[in-house]
Amino acid sequence: MLVLFPNLVSFRVNDAIHCDVRFRPSMQTILVVDDSPTIRRMVRAALASLTDVTFVEAGSGLQAIETLAVQPVHAVVLDLNMPDMHGLEVLKFLRSHQQYRDLPVVILTTRGDEASRDAAMRAGASAYLTKPFTPTAFAAAVKELLGASSRAI
Repeated sequence: MLVLFPNLVSFRVNDAIHCDVRFRPSMQTILVVDDSPTIRRMVRAALASLTDVTFVEAGSGLQAIETLAVQPVHAVVLDLNMPDMHGLEVLKFLRSHQQYRDLPVVILTTRGDEASRDAAMRAGASAYLTKPFTPTAFAAAVKELLGASSRAI
């Protein structure tokens, strides 16, 4: 369903993908990918201090890829452990397609081991943070990546 209001588009692809986008010239969109609705809400709350940012959510790796096909984004916050498609597979998919090669991807996961961190960074992650996370440090990392991304455009 698509509902149009001045400067607002809202649509639901399915129960896990819902977009509310307020258009402003400098607006940046962050795709939050996690199978836990609670974590997705926590990520949005942690990033609430960022101005001119809107969010799109996906509850799985496959839904993230579907979302990217219809919704341009400026950054992705990505969990690794998801039921249908591991976050590392999503990251490799993104880096294998020209239009997503420079897209900032922040891995946010419970996996704090060096092997997981190294694998993600080798696959092209822009940052690797573990849960539980500190909202201020998380917001600072995402803000820095968004700033670097907008300077590259």
